[in-house]
Amino acid sequence: MDLMEAIKGRRSIRKYKPDPVPEDALQKIMEAVRWAPSWANTQCWEVIIVRDPNMKSALANTLTRTNPSLSSITEAPIVIVLCGKKGVSGFKKGEAATMKGDWLMFDTGIAMQNLCLAAHSLGLGTVVVGLFDHKKVEEILGVSQNAEVVAMTPLGYPATEGSAPKRKELSEFVFYDRYGKE
Repeated sequence: MDLMEAIKGRRSIRKYKPDPVPEDALQKIMEAVRWAPSWANTQCWEVIIVRDPNMKSALANTLTRTNPSLSSITEAPIVIVLCGKKGVSGFKKGEAATMKGDWLMFDTGIAMQNLCLAAHSLGLGTVVVGLFDHKKVEEILGVSQNAEVVAMTPLGYPATEGSAPKRKELSEFVFYDRYGKE
């Protein structure tokens, strides 16, 4: 699959078939996470792969009842929870190197994008879920105090196809030489 085809074709999938995800596909997806770029190659991400139906149900209970991804957490055969190690990315000699502080959100975002694109290239679906009780998920999964849960995604074969949402024109967000200059 061509890269631009993958980028343009990936959709947020919220309905999944019960078919299991092959182990070799899961390993390819984890390799995509492994090779994501990060601040000074700190690789601050950590991944929890959840297959247990009771655990998935507990994770689903951390979402709001109106979250459109609620049922996908229990429907999909796997839920991947992406965590970031605190105080690693964006730090030099124990101090934040920029005014942005900890870069774990940036680096885990890149890792999640790699995960989603790799899954799509293998015919699998994902949806990045960020609206949930992060602290509760950390409790459920026993996440270390040195890390935090950033996002999660169901992973499985799509039961339905997503449609492409309207995209802004380049002229609406690309500027040359100065902000606001077309």
